[in-house]
Amino acid sequence: MLSLLKRKEVYGTILILLITFIIYRLVNKFINRIVIKGKNDLEIKRRKTLITLFNNIFKYVILILMVLLLMSLYGINTASIVAGLGVAGVVIGFGLQDALKDIVSGINIIMDDYFVVGDIVEYNDFMGTIIEFGLKSTKIKKLTGEVLIIANRNIDKIINISKEKASIVLYIPTAYEEKCEKVEKVLNEVLNYCKETYSDINQVEYMGIENFNSSSIDYAIKITCKRETQWDIKRKVLKEIKIAYDKNNLKIPYNQMEVHNGKNI
Repeated sequence: MLSLLKRKEVYGTILILLITFIIYRLVNKFINRIVIKGKNDLEIKRRKTLITLFNNIFKYVILILMVLLLMSLYGINTASIVAGLGVAGVVIGFGLQDALKDIVSGINIIMDDYFVVGDIVEYNDFMGTIIEFGLKSTKIKKLTGEVLIIANRNIDKIINISKEKASIVLYIPTAYEEKCEKVEKVLNEVLNYCKETYSDINQVEYMGIENFNSSSIDYAIKITCKRETQWDIKRKVLKEIKIAYDKNNLKIPYNQMEVHNGKNI
């Protein structure tokens, strides 16, 4: 009789583990095969993030159910354990306050649409792309490859710089001797050319003189473009400005150093 009970426990354990594994793989496979459709990239990324969150929740739920079934198989009264969780939950809650805050914050991130997987965010001095979002933490990958993992409860410290449209403000240093009218004309020509040439640019604006520096005047321009293209657009616009300045003999001041031979002084 004892050997029969042991055999039942062994086979039951294997069966529970096998069924749990099969269910998890089937549901996970189904989730990954869901066709993501949306009106725009932002909506598609949001739905992908929701699926990732659902996958994480399902993983924890099926794990808890598996543990309860195994305990029941070995004769442990799971009903009393579940009933006792009300009292134990209070005690455990004090020790897991941060974890609970992370989970609640993770749900709020989705509900309030703070960010989605694929958004570019800034956390302190770290800027990168959201590559993974879970119930407890969020992973941000920098352009150079570093990955930062932060707790979801620190979401208030994250700045989302991915919007439907991104604005770039550039300050172009120009020599004092150059006439303002000529500089303004050249910059407006460059802006109009860039708007017609680069499809990612939505709007351009010449803003005027921004600063009087020790050796130059800063002329400000503003460019509105599709999100996540701002860095590429910035490089292209700066290149066009440099070409236009060279063509029109406009000077961009830079520091110069004179070296004297001590014997000739």
